[in-house]
Amino acid sequence: MPSGHRILYYCPVFERLFTHPLWAYRTGSFAFASAWPIGVLVTLILAGAALVAWSLWRRRALGWRLLLPVGVLQTALIALLACLLWRPVLNVERVRDRENELAIAIDASASMAYGDAGQSRLQEVAAALQGDSLRRLEKTFAVRLFGFAHSTTPLDSIEAMPPPGRQTRIGNALTQVLQSAGSAPLAGVILFSDGAENGDTLSEERLAEIASYGVPVHTVGVGPEQVLNDLELERVEVPASAPAGASIEAQIGIRHNGASQARLRVYDRDNLVAARDVKLRNDATTTQLSLDVPAGQAGTHELRFVLDPIEGERNVINNSRTRVVNVPATRRSILYVEGEPRWEYKFMRRAIDRDRALRVASIVRTTPNKHYRQGVIGPDELVDGFPADAAELFGYDAVIIGSYEAASLRAEQHRLLKDFVDKRGGSVLMLAGRYGLSAGGWQNAALAQTLPVQLIGRQPAQFVQRPGQAQLTIYGAESPIPRLDTDPRRNLERWKNLPPLADYQALGRLKPGAVVLLEANGAQGRSPLLVWQHYGRGATYVLATASTMRWQMRMPSEDQSHEIFWRQLLHAIAATAPSRVTVNGERTVYEDERTVKLEAEVRDERFEPINDATVELQVAPERDAAFSQTMQPSGQGDGRYTATIDAASAGLYRIEMSARAGNKEVGSAVTHVLRNDGVAEHFATYQHRDLLERIANVTGGRYWPLSDLDGLAGAIPYSKAGIVERQTLDLWNLPIVFLVLLALKLGEWLLRLRWGRL
Repeated sequence: MPSGHRILYYCPVFERLFTHPLWAYRTGSFAFASAWPIGVLVTLILAGAALVAWSLWRRRALGWRLLLPVGVLQTALIALLACLLWRPVLNVERVRDRENELAIAIDASASMAYGDAGQSRLQEVAAALQGDSLRRLEKTFAVRLFGFAHSTTPLDSIEAMPPPGRQTRIGNALTQVLQSAGSAPLAGVILFSDGAENGDTLSEERLAEIASYGVPVHTVGVGPEQVLNDLELERVEVPASAPAGASIEAQIGIRHNGASQARLRVYDRDNLVAARDVKLRNDATTTQLSLDVPAGQAGTHELRFVLDPIEGERNVINNSRTRVVNVPATRRSILYVEGEPRWEYKFMRRAIDRDRALRVASIVRTTPNKHYRQGVIGPDELVDGFPADAAELFGYDAVIIGSYEAASLRAEQHRLLKDFVDKRGGSVLMLAGRYGLSAGGWQNAALAQTLPVQLIGRQPAQFVQRPGQAQLTIYGAESPIPRLDTDPRRNLERWKNLPPLADYQALGRLKPGAVVLLEANGAQGRSPLLVWQHYGRGATYVLATASTMRWQMRMPSEDQSHEIFWRQLLHAIAATAPSRVTVNGERTVYEDERTVKLEAEVRDERFEPINDATVELQVAPERDAAFSQTMQPSGQGDGRYTATIDAASAGLYRIEMSARAGNKEVGSAVTHVLRNDGVAEHFATYQHRDLLERIANVTGGRYWPLSDLDGLAGAIPYSKAGIVERQTLDLWNLPIVFLVLLALKLGEWLLRLRWGRL
């Protein structure tokens, strides 16, 4: 806690000794009321000290061990008496009694229903306010009560508290309380809460707005800062969409107290699809992990992540979270350009032939003037070779360039290839080969700017056979692309057991944004093998070998390492490419929040934004009647459209967006969001002291524990907000002053009595 906001407790004994409240001394300034100069006071004290020293000097034969304590006591007595002659006072600013209002905002959300010893947190607040503290405040202020959760309600009394609310919106509550004051002087706000804000109402902008009212907010923390014997799925992050049959990576955070191990299960509706025993960290309160979960077949999947409860756990609602994953039925399309028939091409195609979520359309140059097409869906696809039109090229989600010279493409095609990454948002994978990468002159092409490596100039024997073992980097161990096994140790072991590569191509210097997933370890040391980076809206990858087929040829027939690697790599390069028409919510699950914000993007065949389209939504709730709504342009000229829908009932919502430009149908897209009720308030139920302290610090208030309401009642009159008056409090007549005078003289007398020689 910041030192400037230490908690000072209310103490009746202090006021008996010092007459005035403790907070008068904290906030006031010391002064002398006498008109006599301070210099005269200093001179008088020095003269008195000199007189004491002279009198003791005359008795120096008794020894300074006896004389010095007496001299100190006599000098202190003279100094204190001299200061009293100058009339010491305390100048304070204090609110005028009964001329200011004080607002008390009490958190009535569902998390305040938790508690210990048979009493909820809300009942603890009510009991504390029904004591002497509230009566003390009412002597000074006109007290106004408010209860808040997802909305804020004025209260006639504490007994009129509303039922537990479904959300905690502290920012909205404070804003409404401050605005309701109107012209009445408001001396402060007391906020009773556990700080479990879950309504997204306390952004930095909102905090600045609250602070601009100039009214201090004193926060009172309720509830424990750690919940004992509890497991909580604090965070679950999964992709909003995934290809059919793929494996998706879920990022999970578990908050725990009182357990060393947990069992995590994942259900696709009622079907168990994954499970893991998790060893929880004993040096932290949260444990982070990743878990591979099958995406399943095309459709909408409600993935439910569940932690088995531990013994003595009372809140089991926070053991479960649901996430929605959309698995589209459409296949991702990849264009593969190869300059020569080679084994790498054959085995790569064989690895993904049965993948129903991917389609690889390839062009293989068999002779200087002849190309072989494979995987096309019509007689006209790629009939003229590599696309020369943006609409045709941008129809693919990714492009693979094998052993293919850069000179085989015209300047316009090179520009389109760069725009494919930068503007369309697709991915390009470049493979090593006799005519690949620098050996094919690609260092001089426009695409070179987007690559994760600075390709070196063409050199003799640039692509040669040299053995090297593929090894995972620290980034590769975390990436789903080279994940041959879901267990990290077994994955590392499988990579160690793969046959060595027959070749790998030397790459140039890595660019700042490059991420190396695999390295080739050979006689000349380590060299990047699989590396990628983001560029513009898309990404580029480089695989610096043409011999991954060895992972198939030199392994048992049942081993799927080669197939797994290529499927995951191709899914990775194709999955991130956006469609021409998309619609998405801010998130896929809305917990106790009925306002769903949607954003759509509409582009033409060349991926130029369409800003004058008519964009309609068809919303089909699981339990209510379907309705339609029109989306509005963002006004930024970026082809984006926005809408906000009211998801009144819980359940799954199917949202279909269709776009038209004039009389032409541009396209449509579908997304799903899930609405849950009665969930949000059962997560993060501990006291968020950091947030409460921040609110207090920003507004000029202080943080207090619930046990120190008496101290809070004594501090608020000195908060310098509302109508205040300046007071001058005498200090010369304090009981503590006369006690100190008596103690000084009594101390001198006791010393003389003990030694009997003074």
